[in-house]
Amino acid sequence: MSTAPPTASEASSRRPTREQRIQTLKDLGITAYPRYTPSPPEFPLMDVQHVHEQWDSTLEKGAKLESEQVTVQGRIHRKRESSKRLFFIDIEQNGQTIQIAASLVRASGGAGADAESFAKHYRALLVGDIVRVSGFVGKTNTGETSVFAVRAMELLTPCLHTIPSRSGLVDMEKRFRKRHLDMLVNPHVKNALAVRAKVLSFIRGFLSARQFVEVETPILSATVGGASARPFATRSVAFGDTELFMRVAPELFLKQLVIGGMDRVYEIGKQFRNEGVDSDHNPEFTTCEFYQAYATLEDLLQSTEEMIRGLVQTVTGSLRVRVEGPPSSGHSDQSTHTVVDFAPPFRRINVTEMLRQKAPDLPPDLNDPAAIPRIISVLKAQGIALPRPLTLPRLLDRLISRHIEPECTQPTFLVSHPSVMSPLSKPADAENATSARFELFVNSTELVNAYEELNDPFIQRQNFSLQAAQKDAGDDEIPAPDLAFCDALEYALPPTGGWGMGIDRVVALLAGVSHLREAISFPIMRPQR
Repeated sequence: MSTAPPTASEASSRRPTREQRIQTLKDLGITAYPRYTPSPPEFPLMDVQHVHEQWDSTLEKGAKLESEQVTVQGRIHRKRESSKRLFFIDIEQNGQTIQIAASLVRASGGAGADAESFAKHYRALLVGDIVRVSGFVGKTNTGETSVFAVRAMELLTPCLHTIPSRSGLVDMEKRFRKRHLDMLVNPHVKNALAVRAKVLSFIRGFLSARQFVEVETPILSATVGGASARPFATRSVAFGDTELFMRVAPELFLKQLVIGGMDRVYEIGKQFRNEGVDSDHNPEFTTCEFYQAYATLEDLLQSTEEMIRGLVQTVTGSLRVRVEGPPSSGHSDQSTHTVVDFAPPFRRINVTEMLRQKAPDLPPDLNDPAAIPRIISVLKAQGIALPRPLTLPRLLDRLISRHIEPECTQPTFLVSHPSVMSPLSKPADAENATSARFELFVNSTELVNAYEELNDPFIQRQNFSLQAAQKDAGDDEIPAPDLAFCDALEYALPPTGGWGMGIDRVVALLAGVSHLREAISFPIMRPQR
């Protein structure tokens, strides 16, 4: 008759308290937090993965290679006591596990030994402890690659709490507040962090190979610009209690570097926006922005397609990526999924034309503020909730979100936005009806935003004035006009292509997680009260 595994509370009740644990170690003469020392010369240190790679396929069942002496280290994952004289301990290192066979006879060199002391030593080592052990490589009679200990297992760091490996850790609140425990219980969590490292490495290599220079621009500044977003504010004691803002985008600084003669620059860094949290947004997030002098919009489109295609292939090994979706209707336990194909060419949608197809009653000029009442009527007639405040960019964005973004499951470029939506972009036509801009959407989520940069200081000042009017109308996400940037434009910004990517969203997509928080090491949480 089988018994159910112990619950977390039952396991915790059997584990000694912190004080009891430390006292037991002292009584046995085991140093709880020793200095780390090199492994014995005759037992060279070897990664657990290397042990498996070298001997999994070459050793027969029951074989013992007493000449192959190694030292391995890691966290105790599981422990089994066969008798006072024999313990089997699984240790884990970097996601790889290996069995340690600790035998009294083998550890004592065959001489008579104190079985009671041997048992007390290994019983004092608990699941979660960080340990090191020296021995030789072999396989058990069941064919499991193991290290057969010939020296007592060393405690490097004790774990003073129960790790709920059996009961699991699924509560989102607990997982993100104790991310270290989440990673121990749910090893798959580390995959998203590994994907992030691969994404950043690829992007840096891609841009560096094309003569881009990585730079850093201020995170704290007395001005806010580059995007419409509510900033985080702080005050500087050194500057006489001056108000400073955490950046919402590095765009204006990067363009000033291009004015200064750096034709190709990029920055990977944190942005901060005082906004809500959902599956696609986090107040602190990572972006990559690059600026390329003498680049057209078509240059940016081709570079984006090339970069994304290479990135997906490098990280996943394929151009087809399975994307998990929400549970299907009526089947709460059955999640849906879509296969996204990044093979070229990516689809393109003309935003202005598509809006007119989906909403024939839209006014002729979508950039005229006088069109606001008519666009409001269109939204009401289609049952679309009105944004606040009722500005042209927000109204048009709401229409795009309803009619166009849901059609962008496969990689899709949105082009020809109404120019009023892109105050930092050059117009794409003589009438200034549309902007020389595109967005890349995948799985109905924006990943990239790019455009030919507006370099006319006079038009830039006009656009900032229009934004100021929107701010006066109640849009508190509109930044104050950065007149110093307009002055910088008077020193001549070359025709330049600007490009930005949301790194966290790309990581979430390629790691196969549905919420942005899963792609961030330590997502921000509401303070506990």
